[in-house]
Parts: sequence; structure tokens; C-alpha cells
Amino acid sequence: MVTSHSEAAARPQGAAPRRRGAVLERAILDAALEQLSTVGWNGLTMEAVASGAQTGKAAVYRRWPSKEDLVADALKAGLPALDDAPDHGGVREDLYQLCGRVRAVMYSKPGFALRAVLHECDHEAADRFHELITTSVTEPSQRLLREVIERGIERGEVREDAAHEIVFDVIPALMMYRSKVCASEWSDAEITEMVDLVMMPLLRR
Repeated sequence: MVTSHSEAAARPQGAAPRRRGAVLERAILDAALEQLSTVGWNGLTMEAVASGAQTGKAAVYRRWPSKEDLVADALKAGLPALDDAPDHGGVREDLYQLCGRVRAVMYSKPGFALRAVLHECDHEAADRFHELITTSVTEPSQRLLREVIERGIERGEVREDAAHEIVFDVIPALMMYRSKVCASEWSDAEITEMVDLVMMPLLRR
């Protein structure tokens, strides 16, 4: 019977320890994100991802039968979560903090990778990744904005008819547009201007 000690002794010096399960999957997903950030969607191959994760190509294909499946899971696993709405006692500060969180998602490494994928991949694949933007960025942003505005209404800071679907679209739509079309990186000053010149006039009683 071969013991773990003898297995370790038989392993070539300097070779990476064999990984399984969640540890291996995390390494593969990280390698996919690294590939996306360096060579883009068109340059990414399953072979290169396997090499980056220090595993065999078969281990990648066993878990993800296509490049689209692998990239979608890598992006979902890597994108920062938009969970709880900020609550700092005032709607203006809450909006500012929320915009900062959305910016962190958009300009995270997976966020950059997702936008690169959308620019490069074909029509069919693009639909899948557009859905990923919707579920990971747009819809959570709208949900948290709704919470911030409804809390502002309860405090008397925001007029009651401001809780409207069009108003909930403003921040994610403007941030996505400026990022994609105008290549804006959304500095702190730009976020302040969006809050003060766009959102607060929309919300004031």
C-alpha cells in the first residue's frame, strides 16, 4: 500500500501538489480569468487554462464542456457581490456609496474581462454574457437603488413618486453607458456629480 508520505516522496521535486474538488476548480476559474485579462476571449484556449491551473486538459473538459461554460462560471465566481444596500443615514451619502460599489464591480478584474468578452465574442455567446451582466450587475444595482430610495421616502427626504422603475434604471444605465461608450472610469468626482446633478434633483421633495 502506498502511503501519502511515499506519494509525496515519489513526486518530482518542485512539482505542484495534486489538487481535487473545489481547490482545483478554483484554480481553473482563476486561470480562465487570467487568460481573459491577457489574451482576451478569442485568444483563450482550454489548453492554456489547463496549463495555467497546472492540471490536465481533461480535468477542465470534465467540468466545463465548452469555453463559454467555463468563462461564464469564471466571471460569475469572480464578480464582487452587490448584497446589502448602504445605510449611512441620508439618501445622498447612500447613493454615493452605492455608486462606489457598482464601480468596484465594473472595474474589478472579472468586470473588465466581462466587457472584453462582450466586445469579442460572437452574437450567440454575447447574449449569454449580456444576461450575466443583467443578473450580476444591473438587477442587483436596481434592487439596491430601490432600497435606498424607499428608505429615503420613509425618512421624508425623497418624494413618494420617485420610487419608479425608470428612476431605478438611471444609475446602472448611466454608468454602463459612460463606461462602454465614453470609456469613463468613473472617478469619485464624477460619481459626486452624478449624484448631485442627476439623482438628487430627481428625488427631492
